Amino acid sequence: MPSIKTTGANSTELYYYEQGQGRPVVLIHGWPLSHRMWESQITALSEAGFRCIAYDRRGFGDSGRPTGGYDYDTFAADLNDLMTQLDLRDATLAGFSMGGGEVARYIGRYGTDRLSSAMLLGAVPPFLMKTADNPEGVDKSVFDGMLANVKRDRIAFFEEFFPNFYNLAPGAGADLLGFTKWIAWGASPLGTQQCIVAFGETDFRADLAKFDIPTCIVHGDADRIVPIDVAGKRSHQMIAGSRLEVLPGAPHGFAATHAEALNRIMLDFLKS
Repeated sequence: MPSIKTTGANSTELYYYEQGQGRPVVLIHGWPLSHRMWESQITALSEAGFRCIAYDRRGFGDSGRPTGGYDYDTFAADLNDLMTQLDLRDATLAGFSMGGGEVARYIGRYGTDRLSSAMLLGAVPPFLMKTADNPEGVDKSVFDGMLANVKRDRIAFFEEFFPNFYNLAPGAGADLLGFTKWIAWGASPLGTQQCIVAFGETDFRADLAKFDIPTCIVHGDADRIVPIDVAGKRSHQMIAGSRLEVLPGAPHGFAATHAEALNRIMLDFLKS
């Protein structure tokens, strides 16, 4: 399997899947998924002449399962290792949900020399958790409850979580739910737990201030997991010149439920 070895503390193997030729697009998955969530996007982008590289975050998919490093500074360092070891240039970073945090922290720490553009798709920046200087955020108790429930019974948690991920009525979407749960079941339990703390409590506002490349923000206006008012709209306000695309009626998992619409937006942005 194609992989790279990360550097620094808590070093691990990062698996990546590559398809197509042309300008690189690096796809960064959400929690608690893997590169497999990008199936539709990989097909559409590679057929349109782009080189798609979708990697698995440490602890997820086919990547290694270290006992540490589940924080955004380490995730950004892992992404930097991927960028440098594959010598990717003129690349677009596209991060979904938690993966949008990697995009933000990578730009905040490593700059944009290797990048041509960025996409934040249903992404967690700028800052999810409510604090004194972030009153629009989500109460910490929500993330604490998620963490407690994942520790108590991870499989049962997913049974309740994923219908809201896709805004599905009871009994609907059995195949999609089954596929998604299959991906999530295979993740590191420790990584699944610690990533809740990472995406819930990490402040990306200083990172967004360093965006100096074209940026497309896509968000569903019916997102129950990462509300558009807390995330997408605020990131659009903070990133000068960014483009905001709102998907009417779309849930959090719009890469699957609204794949054709997302693919059109991504290709239009990449070709502009």
